Amino acid sequence: MFEARGKLFAAAVFACLMLGGTGCEDPEVPPKPDCARPPDVSSADWVPCRLKEMTLEEKVGQVFMTYAYGRTATDTDPAMVESNRKQHGLDTAEQLIERYRLGGVIYFVWSGNLQNPQQIAGLSNGLQQVAMRQERPIPLLIATDQEHGVVVRILDPATQFPGNMALGATRNVEDARQAAIITARELRAMGINQNFGTVADVNSNPLNPVIGVRSFGEEPALVSSFTQVHVSGMQDGGTAATAKHFPGHGDTDVDSHYGLPTIRRSRAQFDAEDLPPFVAAIDADVDAIMSAHIVVPSLDDSGLPATLSRPILTGLLREQLGFKGVVISDALDMQGARPYGEASDARVPVEALKAGVDLLLVPTKIEVAYNAVLEAVRGGEIRQERLDEAVSRILTLKQKRGVLANPLVDMAGLAQVGAADHMAVADNITERSITLVKNEAGVLPFNPEVRKVLVTGWGPAPTVPTTALSQALTQRGLSVETLETGVTPSQAKIDQAAAAAAQADVTVVLVNRTWTSAAQRNLVAALRNSNKPVVVVSVREPYDIAHLPGVSTFVATYGFRSVSMQALAKVLVGTVNPSGRLPVAIPQGSSILYPIGHGLNYGSSVLQASAGEDRR
Repeated sequence: MFEARGKLFAAAVFACLMLGGTGCEDPEVPPKPDCARPPDVSSADWVPCRLKEMTLEEKVGQVFMTYAYGRTATDTDPAMVESNRKQHGLDTAEQLIERYRLGGVIYFVWSGNLQNPQQIAGLSNGLQQVAMRQERPIPLLIATDQEHGVVVRILDPATQFPGNMALGATRNVEDARQAAIITARELRAMGINQNFGTVADVNSNPLNPVIGVRSFGEEPALVSSFTQVHVSGMQDGGTAATAKHFPGHGDTDVDSHYGLPTIRRSRAQFDAEDLPPFVAAIDADVDAIMSAHIVVPSLDDSGLPATLSRPILTGLLREQLGFKGVVISDALDMQGARPYGEASDARVPVEALKAGVDLLLVPTKIEVAYNAVLEAVRGGEIRQERLDEAVSRILTLKQKRGVLANPLVDMAGLAQVGAADHMAVADNITERSITLVKNEAGVLPFNPEVRKVLVTGWGPAPTVPTTALSQALTQRGLSVETLETGVTPSQAKIDQAAAAAAQADVTVVLVNRTWTSAAQRNLVAALRNSNKPVVVVSVREPYDIAHLPGVSTFVATYGFRSVSMQALAKVLVGTVNPSGRLPVAIPQGSSILYPIGHGLNYGSSVLQASAGEDRR
């Protein structure tokens, strides 16, 4: 069905010519640029003129985005210097940019890049100043993964949203738009001009170990509508959006960070379920699409991951779906991107470019990858035209998002990071996402006789959602005992929690993927045996209820950050009437325990109509 998209323009041009029309030229072929005088960075001539001036070495540098250790561009902290030397053979981010003329840099917490807004903005300005003092200055793309929810790089004081599945549970696409706009504005204020934050995957496999709540949901139509507005909001907020992971990572039970998943779906299934959100992103003029390290035999029978597949990236994404923006790989140091073993360090970047990737993210060894691409172009394995095509797209993205014209940020703009009005929007959205799945005993909302509450269950450092929830309940006048039992509670912890539950009026237990943890299931069973009311709260995917027989009260938050625990507390005490609706079905064996759209409220404690129109 998608082949038609790529054929429409060619047919229109042919018809125009047959009718004797003029002006029927392909708009993809730009007029010859006027490079006699240096064009302004906003001019249509700037990209082709700069491309014409660049050396081969500079062009190759532009197709790489990687990371550097350090809080600043010239961080001399011995630990940072040692880490940079070990990974890159250089001391600082400054040296890395100068050596390779990188197209972009990605920030991580573990590389020391993300401590607070002031430090982040200072680092961004420092990196851009290094890029701008080169012989032919080209500012950097600076990116991170600010998905929110389970994947978030910048925590407080930046505004925290609950994550994509929680947004899907609101059934209000305007919530997704507002979350994206605010996220984009705060990132841009810190000098981050690209966000890998729009997960377009349809989470059709409940056992998916890597997507789950990162997805907006299970229905292609819902995921498509939320993907489209999320992309638009991100770009309206001034930050380049990236939809991921093409052609769709939702139906896998293998994490591509640690293995190479194979998705055995037919082409018809991909057309109907996995591709629509990416089509929606393309229709929203998304700046970039990230490839997945997954094997899809129905799309390419070579056995290669999509990142290295020309039939998928060029044939499907470019020619059939008509995508014109930047194709970026997922991180090339992931196990799913290493089909050639030790030779992958050099071969994967070359094969990815040949397949259709424009921007190579986090190669295992930048020196090896850079030299491999350089030699492949010199030797003719990668055509010069293909390299120019990739660099042109990257430069065009930088121009489109204002990176060329305004690479530096004003520190005064940091006032909007975590601004009160932003936080209020995040709180309201999160409250609308909380989903009451089961309330058979009428335990919720807490009645006035409830004074003593035990909060226990899943809560590893540094997130500790049990603590955040306890604090929120305490602020509402309740006496709260907190007993965090960790990811895998010991029998001693289970016994301690059960004893505490017997002394409480109500116990709230947080769980996370109990189908992988017998210890968590045992904890819930022990708490139920206390003969006191127990509220089970899933703080990630809501499938836990299918693995916890006998539970009478169950709430889904889709996230464990503080913003979700604050909203949960309001639902528990009744100051917020739950209105979230499941964006995924909850299966039990071969049947459906709770369908998509299920959700209870306190007004009637009956199912909200799953066939009702989404609130826009």
